[in-house]
Amino acid sequence: MASSSYEGILLGMGNPLLDISAVVDEPFLAKYDVKPGNAILAEDKHLPMYDELASKGNVEYIAGGATQNSIRVAQWMLQIPGATSYIGCIGKDKFGEEMKKNAQAAGINAHYYEDENAPTGACAVCVVGGERSLIANLSAANCYKSEHLKKPENWALVEKAKYIYIAGFFLTVSPDSIQLVAEHAAATNKVFLMNLSAPFICEFFRDAQEKALPYADYIFGNETEARTFAKVRGWETENVEEIALKISQLPKASGTHRRITVITQGRDPVVVADDGKVKTFPVILLPKEKLVDTNGAGDAFVGGFLSQLVQEKSIEECVRAACYAANVIIQRSGCTYPEKPDFN
Repeated sequence: MASSSYEGILLGMGNPLLDISAVVDEPFLAKYDVKPGNAILAEDKHLPMYDELASKGNVEYIAGGATQNSIRVAQWMLQIPGATSYIGCIGKDKFGEEMKKNAQAAGINAHYYEDENAPTGACAVCVVGGERSLIANLSAANCYKSEHLKKPENWALVEKAKYIYIAGFFLTVSPDSIQLVAEHAAATNKVFLMNLSAPFICEFFRDAQEKALPYADYIFGNETEARTFAKVRGWETENVEEIALKISQLPKASGTHRRITVITQGRDPVVVADDGKVKTFPVILLPKEKLVDTNGAGDAFVGGFLSQLVQEKSIEECVRAACYAANVIIQRSGCTYPEKPDFN
């Protein structure tokens, strides 16, 4: 395919957050009542954490947010400027400006809705022993409105895209925007992809998730999210392969594509459920001393997968690229990558 035909082929919609990342210790997590490896929304008790992290000597600021990370990684893997677009809400402030610069430098066509009153969202990334815990203070990201999406210059990104990816985190912000895009994808035979994203989404935003799921042609998630998803629905199994299969067989809004479920399990094999069958794919194992942090690993996995999917490659190739991208990202701080991918 000529690179011009890739223009805007992939669209992401989600919560743009600035990652405030630092290596901390167990007492720091305990002080703020944070469990290792979890991803949660900030409550009042967490708010002082952002300044405390910012005061640490090793703090880093990295443009993040789950969907935006995946889009950035897909864009990096594709190496075709403008192949990807992104929509989300930021504030009119210095972090927002950082975000815009970052997206532009990455080659993403980002259409941010800029909120006058709320600051750009931030995500505290607390790294202990290479494992990340995420506490998101959505702020402006929480202010996204479907009115922005309906504007002709923004809806044009939806029209142009053939693949649309939205992480489950956006269900807490603008389920009506998700519905608009999902229905468009079903009506035009486009590929719509979602992520379970976090146990709390599966538990506390089940209704919104339930409405969007029938439209999803691909569902991504990790083993903890998959098990929570199953538990909430009273499926009496902890078996990830079984759960992946059941998710792939849930009702679908459109019969054009059958649903494929892709569940990662850290260092254990990736589980893919498709057409009543389950396949597993080993991941690239990394010696512990090379692990920097797991922040962005799942997002990078999806980004790598998407980069091959939009080129209509096989599922095997998509998973291979996904594992490659995740492997690169866990050897670096946050969801960052070298200048060029080394994937062939």
